[in-house]
Amino acid sequence: MLRVAVIGCRPIGVAHASGVTGSSRAKLVAGCDLSETEQQSFEEKYREEWPELQLYSDHQKMLSQEKPDIVTIATGDSSHAELVVNAANAGVKGIYCEKPLATSLLDADRMLEAVERSGTILSVGHTRRWRPLWRYVKEEIVDKGRIGPVQYVMGALNGSRSMLFRNGTHLVDSICYYAGSDPAWVFAELEDGFEEFVAYKGDGGHDPATEPSASGYIHFRNGVRGFFAGGSKLTAGPKFRVQVIGTTGHVEFEGERADLIVDENREPIVPPEWPVIGIPAGVQELIKLVDEGGEPLSLARAGHRVVEILIGFLESNRRGNVRVDLPIPRAELPAT
Repeated sequence: MLRVAVIGCRPIGVAHASGVTGSSRAKLVAGCDLSETEQQSFEEKYREEWPELQLYSDHQKMLSQEKPDIVTIATGDSSHAELVVNAANAGVKGIYCEKPLATSLLDADRMLEAVERSGTILSVGHTRRWRPLWRYVKEEIVDKGRIGPVQYVMGALNGSRSMLFRNGTHLVDSICYYAGSDPAWVFAELEDGFEEFVAYKGDGGHDPATEPSASGYIHFRNGVRGFFAGGSKLTAGPKFRVQVIGTTGHVEFEGERADLIVDENREPIVPPEWPVIGIPAGVQELIKLVDEGGEPLSLARAGHRVVEILIGFLESNRRGNVRVDLPIPRAELPAT
């Protein structure tokens, strides 16, 4: 039976733990949070299913004493690096980390180095990869050529939580997912009022006022063009829109609805129903991979690629909205 520990016991951590509930392969052995109140709430929720569940405020102590096979990380955006590196160094076999992977490229680099050195499977929580609609469009429509070769992917992030790292990471990952290639270069401008945001200065993803949105362009190595339209905090919903445009048709997403348009004929896309979606499905996938082997749908390198694009957007804005080639030489980055 695989031993699972959750770092971050707030609602996102509860979603992580729900991916372990009822598993015949794994059990939840520990939770870790700096808040005793959150620890107590977490313990009360899962006491009946896992009566031996242990709670910690020190993740290193938890790693040492519980020796988990799998660790899930449900903490703020800027706190992931040390947790992933420490878990990998402790010999953990699998890590499910919330998005974004990191908020700096140097952090993302050392996270990738740590898991590759230890042989740890690292899955990044870009949850649309575990939602049936988004997977169906990728596997049954785009990959099977029903809209022809993809030409460009357009994404829009709107509303009061239009934040580059907190929610923009999902949009960038979606654009990359359907582009099907690595990015070659980017340019961008940030939301007005964030001219000095040259490196991450947010609060971990809580207060939208601490983090800008952006408008940017991503040029992929296979020739696909990506467009990221991040409105100011005053833009109207819906929150999330994506268009995947090919040579013979296109797909339009609006939230969790999508239409296929070919020859001016529009039809709703009806994906299969899944019993588990999103975060719990990602955790369940990781449990299976640790048990049987294989690669996650949301690879560590895909998460790293998203961070490279996000930092590329910041660099483009800092340099006067110019083209920034990827990967960015680390020596050129401003101090954090």
